[in-house]
Amino acid sequence: MDSSLQTQLGEGTVIPASPLALTKDREWSSMHQRALTRYYYDSGAGGIAVGVHTTQFAIRDHKLYEPVLSCVAETISQRQKTNPRTFLQIAGVCGDTRQASEEAHFAKSIGYHAGLLTTNMIREKSESEILAHCRIIAEIIPIFGFYLHPAAGGRLYSHQFWLDFCQIPNVVAIKIAAFNRYQTLDVVRAVIASGRDDIALYTGNDDNIINDLLTPFHFGGQRRWIVGGLLGQWAVWTQQAAAMLEQIKQVRHQHTIPTQWLTANASLTDANAAIFDAAHGFSGCVPGVNEMLRRVGLLPSNLCLNPAETLSPGQASELDRVTADQKTDDQFIAHHLDGWLTEG
Repeated sequence: MDSSLQTQLGEGTVIPASPLALTKDREWSSMHQRALTRYYYDSGAGGIAVGVHTTQFAIRDHKLYEPVLSCVAETISQRQKTNPRTFLQIAGVCGDTRQASEEAHFAKSIGYHAGLLTTNMIREKSESEILAHCRIIAEIIPIFGFYLHPAAGGRLYSHQFWLDFCQIPNVVAIKIAAFNRYQTLDVVRAVIASGRDDIALYTGNDDNIINDLLTPFHFGGQRRWIVGGLLGQWAVWTQQAAAMLEQIKQVRHQHTIPTQWLTANASLTDANAAIFDAAHGFSGCVPGVNEMLRRVGLLPSNLCLNPAETLSPGQASELDRVTADQKTDDQFIAHHLDGWLTEG
C-alpha cells in the first residue's frame, strides 16, 4: 500500500460501507451508485468500502460484484481529477479460497488498495484453516481483518486467533464489528501484544461508535486507539461523521473527555438501533440504511436483491423518530444532488 494511504489509514478516517443502488424493479442503477460515491467523496470521507455486507453479499450471485466495484472505482478516479486527495478504496473479499482469491485479484487490478476479508462463508472451518485462507489472500492484496457480528453471518474467534492473524505480514487494519465488548478487547489486546504499530484498528461496532473512538486502550504497558471507522452507519450522515471524527481526534489530546460525548454516543447508538433494526435481530439492517438514503434522493428505492429482506414492522416510524434528533446531511445533499446524479 502506498505510504500516503498507509498514513491516512493509521491516522484514522471515515470509511462508509457503501450500499447497492437498486431501482423499484430491483435493477442496478449505476447512475445512483455514482451519485452515492460522489456524496461520500464530497462529504469528506477518507475512503469507501464496496462489496461488503451493506452492499449485499448477494451481488456475487447476481453477477454484480465486478460491475459495481468498477463503477465506484471509475467514479473516484473522475473525482480525483478535479479534487485530488488521498482516498482509500476497500473491496469486500469473501467466499472460499478460490473465490476470495479471484475477488482479490480483480479488486487489485482496478485500483483497490485493500480487501476487507469476510470469512462468513467458511465460518465452519477451524481457526487454523481460516488463518491459512487469510495468508493466501494477503499475498494478493493488503487485507483488513474483519470480526463480523454473528447476527450478520460472522462467528466467534479466540484471542489466540487474532494473535496469529497479526503475524500475517500484509495485514494493514482490523475492523472490529463484534458488537461485544469482550470480543472487541480480544482484538485490541492481540494487536498490542503483536507489537505491530502498522495495523490500524477500526471500529465496526455501530452500537458503540463514539466510545470506541474515544477510549485509550491500555494493555501490557502500551496504549492504542481505535483510530477510525468502517461502518454501515456512516453510509448515512457521512458529512456529519467526518466532522465528528475530526472533533474526536482533538478531544483525545485532552486530559478529560466532556460528558457531552457520552450523551452523543447514546444518541448515535439509539439512531443505529433504528437504522439497523436491532429490535428484530437486525433483519432490516440493509433496508434501513437504504431507506435513509432513499429519503434524501441518493437511492431510488430501499429494496434489496432478496425480496424477503425488507423494513421490519414499525421500523419506518423509528427512522422518523431518530432522524428528528440527529444532525443530518439533508441540506448538503439537497444542494448537490442534481449535480451528483447528472455528472458524466
